Amino acid sequence: MDILFQDRRIVVAVKPSGVLSTDEPGGMPALLRQELHTECIRTVHRLDAPVSGLMVFARSAYAAGDLSRQIREGTFEKHYLAVLRGAPPEREGTLTDLLARDKETRLTHVVTTREKGVQDARLRYRVLDSRAGLALVRIQLLTGRTHQIRVQFSSRGLPLVGDRRYGLADDPVSPIALWSCHLSFCHPESGAPMTFDLRPPAIAPWDMFDFPDMSTSVK
Repeated sequence: MDILFQDRRIVVAVKPSGVLSTDEPGGMPALLRQELHTECIRTVHRLDAPVSGLMVFARSAYAAGDLSRQIREGTFEKHYLAVLRGAPPEREGTLTDLLARDKETRLTHVVTTREKGVQDARLRYRVLDSRAGLALVRIQLLTGRTHQIRVQFSSRGLPLVGDRRYGLADDPVSPIALWSCHLSFCHPESGAPMTFDLRPPAIAPWDMFDFPDMSTSVK
């Protein structure tokens, strides 16, 4: 288990691909309890099972409540790196859509009318590099919808590399090229600003690109 930071209130760790972020057998909370020999580990934000990267977990009910408040108020920042098949027409911008979730197929779709269950979805992106028909983008989530990044780009003909649900069914690259690279929030006890940045592993397709300064934000 790759742990970047821990104290009595929070744990910042790297979630591997294929591991659930929720509190289920084999999920990150269970693995962290085993690793840290503690009883209280609570999920406050999620990553899709095939997605890897930084997550913060609460070690008390109070910490979970405060981090959840920061997420609701929009002061908790989450940035991602993704590799797209194709490149957006603009080097940077904001994607805004309406998303609906099909409970039977467990797939999310972009829709054009606001009905019951439809949610707003917004993200900012910046293209960092492009080569061989692929684009490396950095993304700041402004809302947190299920499969949001994957769906918003795929609906524009820009599926994520390795995404077999919303992209190519026979995509040869695995796992999905989506990485949680940046977390920024205030410590739930001290209130001190905390920032964590981490590059993805040097494997395909990440190893195709030269990464800029990881502290660069999406404006």
